[in-house]
This record gives sequence, structure tokens and C-alpha cells, in this order.
Amino acid sequence: MGKIVISSNVTLDGVVRDPDGEEGFERGGWFHQFVGGKDLEDWVARETEEALAAAALLLGGRTSEWFAARMLSRDGADVRVSPEWANRVKSIPKYVVSSTLEDPQWSNATVLNGDVVKEISELKRKVDGEILVYGSYQLVPTLLEQDLVDELRLVVFPVVLGIGQRVFDETSDKKALNLVSTRKIGDGLVFYTYEFEKN
Repeated sequence: MGKIVISSNVTLDGVVRDPDGEEGFERGGWFHQFVGGKDLEDWVARETEEALAAAALLLGGRTSEWFAARMLSRDGADVRVSPEWANRVKSIPKYVVSSTLEDPQWSNATVLNGDVVKEISELKRKVDGEILVYGSYQLVPTLLEQDLVDELRLVVFPVVLGIGQRVFDETSDKKALNLVSTRKIGDGLVFYTYEFEKN
């Protein structure tokens, strides 16, 4: 049985929008502004360990295109991550949720373009292990609303933006979680792991 894990970098006030500053958001670029040295080294180590332990990736169409454009054009040479992480992301089975995408560009990728809830429920039944969700902030609210998420992992950056899309912008009701662990990453980041309570 698969376990869906949302893994995200967020600001202290929960903003996930434009961490690298490439979207043109006026307060974007916070990832590079508030991480460096030991923070970055430990962040890369955590990110790599997580990817190596995962069984699959679940991505929204835009997030899949974003990763593919950067990783496939540079042979995975993203300066923020290790070659080991990049190679794993390129080789791991990927499931891309999109009603318009025809060519996911990746090898080892399957497009899910039907009933999202049904297809992801089936995916959880057939995959054995963790199914990581990176980015995908149009898909994430659906996963949360339908109680398909099992675990939430947040790396919190020491900055408050005040505006911008948050990981929990759209929920119709309260969502109860249990804190599993918390630890410091480098000198300024904090990593939280939560499990969702199931009814």
C-alpha cells in the first residue's frame, strides 16, 4: 500500500509560492535569500535521503514541466541538489496528473488524466512505499480535500512574506494532524513531519 507524502519548502507563514524567484512574484526568491552554507548542505542531504527512500513521484502537470525543463536540459545538474538526487528523480516512476498534457517529457512517466480521486486511490493500492508530492499546488488541495494524503513534511524557512499562495489555502474543514518529528536543518531551517489523522 502506498503512502502519499507532501514534501514542501515553506516560509514561516506557510507561503510556498515562487521559492526560486522565477515566477516574477514580488516577494519570490526566498529560498536562495534565506539558505546557504550549512543550511544548504543539510537541506540537500535531507532531500536526497527522502528521494532515495521513495517509491514514486506524484506531480501536477505544471510542476512536472518545471522539473523536466530544468533537469532534462542540464542532465540533472541543479545547483541546489546532489547528482544522486537528480538521478533518482529522473529514474523513479512518475505519475503526472493533467487533463491537457500529452507528452510528460520524462522517461518512466504515466499521465493520469481521468477521475483524479479514483486514479490516485488506485495508485495508492498498487504502489508499495512512499509516493512523494513536490510542488503541485493545484493538485494538493484536491488530495487534502479527499483525505488522500498520509504525511506532510515541511522545511520551514526563517522569513515571513505576508502574502502569497499557501500550502493550505483551500480546505473546506479542519484537518487534524499528529506531529511525528521535528529537527533543525543547518543553522536556520526547521523540518517538521506530520501524519494526518484518518477518520
